[in-house]
Amino acid sequence: MRVLLIEDDTVLGAAVRDQIDADGHSVDWVTRLDDASDHVDSATYDLVLLDLMLPDGRGLPFLRARRASGDVTPVIILTALDQISDRIEGLNAGADDYMVKPFNLSELSARLNAVARRYSGNPNPLVEIGALQIDLAARAIRRAGKPVALTAREWVLFEAFVQRPGQIMSKAQLEERLYSFSAEVESNTIEVHVSRLRKKLGHDAIETQRGVGYRLGGCA
Repeated sequence: MRVLLIEDDTVLGAAVRDQIDADGHSVDWVTRLDDASDHVDSATYDLVLLDLMLPDGRGLPFLRARRASGDVTPVIILTALDQISDRIEGLNAGADDYMVKPFNLSELSARLNAVARRYSGNPNPLVEIGALQIDLAARAIRRAGKPVALTAREWVLFEAFVQRPGQIMSKAQLEERLYSFSAEVESNTIEVHVSRLRKKLGHDAIETQRGVGYRLGGCA
């Protein structure tokens, strides 16, 4: 999953960025709304974490403008504003969740994943695909009843397929899932990860659509 973090507190921002990265997601971190606008206009994000008080403006007008433009990317507000009226205003502006600072980083991870599951059309964290039993919340996979260990990057890649069954994902889309703007991507990175996933989950787990991309196996 690719996440945009909009937060001007450098200490909190670094902690949140590191937490998201440790969860295996890619994250781009900006501290201003003008930079945030540039990012959302040039890249596709799976989720946005939005502070409400930023150096060049407030987060709610930014959120309302995105929703008015038709942007349905899920948004979780992160703010010190803790009044019920603030929560109501944020949710009514189009936020999907609202977390008050200070918050537990593990709880943030859980809420982030829950929102992502809802938007993927599968709020149930337990999924079965052929011989695979997948727990999206626990980030765990069993194959024919036996646990399968995936690296963080392998999990993010496989999760992208599970959340979009039957949908073909291009190499560029998958690279966006794995890496932020600043990262250098090897030309064969996706091929290597797909090969490793097939060895662990079965050769038919991921299908290659030549010249187009990849999709989850068994979903044709």
